Amino acid sequence: MFVALDTAELLLHPVRMRIVQAFLGGRTLTTADLRAELADVAPATLYRQVATLAGHGVLRSVGERRIRGAIERSYQLDESAAAVDADAIRGMTPEQHRRAFLTFVAGLLADFDRYLDSGGGDLARDLAGYRQNAFYVSDAEAVEFITRMRELFAEYAALGPGPDRARRLFTTVLLPADLTAGQDDGLGGAPSEATNSTS
Repeated sequence: MFVALDTAELLLHPVRMRIVQAFLGGRTLTTADLRAELADVAPATLYRQVATLAGHGVLRSVGERRIRGAIERSYQLDESAAAVDADAIRGMTPEQHRRAFLTFVAGLLADFDRYLDSGGGDLARDLAGYRQNAFYVSDAEAVEFITRMRELFAEYAALGPGPDRARRLFTTVLLPADLTAGQDDGLGGAPSEATNSTS
């Protein structure tokens, strides 16, 4: 029986989040493709969660073919449906945010493991890295920064696949460093970079 889920419950499930992330970048994937990329997920679980995402309109079927008597469907991500809206985010409790962020970080760790297991690790060669920075901005300046970053990303995301292009993951986390601290007293400069960084 089909059970409707709210957007946050739908997308912040560990396996469903990984399925959604697999489609990022405008990819078209079959369930066989997903089985190869999420090999640690049991096939029955994978099929069930794909069906759940498709039933809620997050994945849309864009083609099908018959293979040994079975129908194999190709899917694409509906990015407008694959986002938790602002009202739902405002309604989340701190504990829900903790669980959601843990799911997000677990997916990121799995991505990094796959990168290392596939022969990665030379960050300079692969143009990869992980870095934390800090900077001081007003709310208005933060909105401007976010808007410009989104515009820049959209410009490059629109390039699409190509013979000299590799699919790359770009992950962002933006947090106030300390909501309880006072404003900068002007005596110290803003740190440009945290100590944990690679590039």
